[in-house]
Amino acid sequence: MHYVWFTPPIEDEPVPGEITWLDKGFTMIDSLLDWCGDNQMYLILDLHGAPGGQGKETNISDYDPSKPSLWESDANKEKTVALWRKLAERYSNEPWIGGYDLINETNWDLGSGHKALWDLFKQITAAIREVDENHLIILEGNWFANDYNGLPAIWDDNLALSFHKYWSYNDEGSLNWMINLRNSRNVPIWLGESGENSNVWFTELIALCEKNRIGWSWWPVKKPGINNPLVVTVNDDYTRLINYWKGSAPNPGVDVAFKAVLQFAENHRLENCSFQGDVVDAMIRQPHTTKTIPYKIYKTCE
Repeated sequence: MHYVWFTPPIEDEPVPGEITWLDKGFTMIDSLLDWCGDNQMYLILDLHGAPGGQGKETNISDYDPSKPSLWESDANKEKTVALWRKLAERYSNEPWIGGYDLINETNWDLGSGHKALWDLFKQITAAIREVDENHLIILEGNWFANDYNGLPAIWDDNLALSFHKYWSYNDEGSLNWMINLRNSRNVPIWLGESGENSNVWFTELIALCEKNRIGWSWWPVKKPGINNPLVVTVNDDYTRLINYWKGSAPNPGVDVAFKAVLQFAENHRLENCSFQGDVVDAMIRQPHTTKTIPYKIYKTCE
């Protein structure tokens, strides 16, 4: 989730210091929840773009260095807490909500022990529990979810710790630090993000996680490229637009840019993607067997 689906930036509030709510984000989640219920799938709400931005990686949190970040603004923190309370109040009794992942991949120098992160998580937890005693709350450490230094005593009975894993070796030692945290704090852990590698790497990591009773989630499901379950076609005018943004192509003009972005969005529809059966096989079947089967090419998502 990006917060601007639910509430405007603090700089755009009609009345400074107040919080305005927008329908778009809630309507989108309502629709997705209906789909999840029909297909018996749990939905975890994950705040990828917090008010002000939780890290300096703009492609993760949409951080604008000309404006105060989440960590530099009490108003942004208050908006974050209020947003989670609003979401929890709306979905407190939803059976297909799997949990609330409070802030994705913080990457900000918060000093020794990351006290500001844990304090904000405690405030959000308290706000959620005012209206929702039912759902799991998921925390992510600093520095892209993987730094839990300074984590205080666990403050809620229905809480889990998430970590992310990319590009590192798939040996026992690569997970021990998180398993030790699980054991020492008596708290569930979850691999909330992984992917962006080869099929063999996927199989090895999933087998390792399941051996150690660690649930996992993949990122992304679809994008341009071959290492995802669904491959998105990139239209030429979108490529030219990207090159313009990079400074290596002329300005295509507003109309062409708008058309290019809409077409790229259309390309993401399930029926317009190519299904990579080998990727799914590597994730779902191969971690549990040594049996090989013939490779099969899937042309579309029919």
